[in-house]
Amino acid sequence: MRTAVLPLGATEQHGPHLPLAMDALHADELAVRIARRLGNALVLPTVRVGYSPHHLGFAGSLSLRSSTLEAICEDYLGPLAGYGFERAIIFSAHIGNHPVMREFEQRLKRNLAPLSVALFTDGESIIDTWRRCTEQSDGLGANVGGHADIAETAVLLALWPEQVRSDAFECGYTGIVDSELLGRAFDEGIHSVSPNGILGDPRGATADLGLKCMEAVTSLIVEHTDARGLPDAESGPTATDMTNHSGDLTSP
Repeated sequence: MRTAVLPLGATEQHGPHLPLAMDALHADELAVRIARRLGNALVLPTVRVGYSPHHLGFAGSLSLRSSTLEAICEDYLGPLAGYGFERAIIFSAHIGNHPVMREFEQRLKRNLAPLSVALFTDGESIIDTWRRCTEQSDGLGANVGGHADIAETAVLLALWPEQVRSDAFECGYTGIVDSELLGRAFDEGIHSVSPNGILGDPRGATADLGLKCMEAVTSLIVEHTDARGLPDAESGPTATDMTNHSGDLTSP
């Protein structure tokens, strides 16, 4: 086993219908799927709080400083080269982590050498993938906005349906989600563009759509990893998962 997968999540509001742990739960599942596709890989415990200052206007949201998130990633991965690992894949189910990940990417790679590190930070491509899956599946691509929308709601319906409050579905901001809007959300808080904290519309979400979205995003991240030319994973069909859905360590 030479490959480790480090999933990043967040603890933040996801409208009135999804739990604060949405991104962490999503990251748990994506990490296992990615590891299985890569080969015989180790899934590290999900980092369950992320960079979310733009969500702090909503009760329950937590946030790390960007420097703290960087330090956590370095501390998680620091011992791995000494254990014989050759590469690490870092991805985030919380798109709000991506800008700060891009800022510390090169420092992290230098500090973790000789471990080869790849970071997936293309949140725009994740939203595009969700929109394409949703349009092809249900013709509801317009309901994708990137946060507590039809795609994220569908994912949780597939994973933990009892945590979805279908009676509380509300439409959020449904305009164009571009760099200008995201910049405003980061600078002024997401409440400045969406009073209920939702970007998109959760209505129409199904468990089947959630499975399709997770499979498509898994492929997206694995293809990105392959394109980076990192050392090949060992062959083998299994993945070792060090976490459960509470983030506790379990026996490998």
